[in-house]
Amino acid sequence: MGKVESIEPHLAPVRRSVVVSRPPAEAFEIFTRIGSWWPTRQFSLHLEELAECEIEPREGGQIYEVANNGERGIWGTVLAWEPPHRLVMSWHPGTDPATPTEVEVRFTAVPEGTRVDLEHRNWVRLGQRGAESRTGYDNGWATVFDQCYREACR
Repeated sequence: MGKVESIEPHLAPVRRSVVVSRPPAEAFEIFTRIGSWWPTRQFSLHLEELAECEIEPREGGQIYEVANNGERGIWGTVLAWEPPHRLVMSWHPGTDPATPTEVEVRFTAVPEGTRVDLEHRNWVRLGQRGAESRTGYDNGWATVFDQCYREACR
């Protein structure tokens, strides 16, 4: 009899895409001013107590929030900073930074402005929590990206 190997289930990336009526440089700049459009009262570590939310604009920079009491919560780290075309971040708000997922955002010029593509991947890193987290983020990005980010670009 042959050896049976355990194969971890593949969890497909969450993919979202919006077209905004801004050139790529503006769409990138708006996205990276995350604290100006992110629905922090619904999606953050400190919710109502949140004072600010930022992306440090460089490779190795942190994505973080700061509560009114000064407590800092790390969401991830900038892995690639390529304005105005691409941003890649490790992503672990409120979870173990040793097992982050990854979010890539691409900005492509189109006749209407910019197509912004978001891909949230590497769910297998979360082990047993992967499938549930993927479902939660698929729903969350519909609000955060499709609605709030798009609205900020109007």
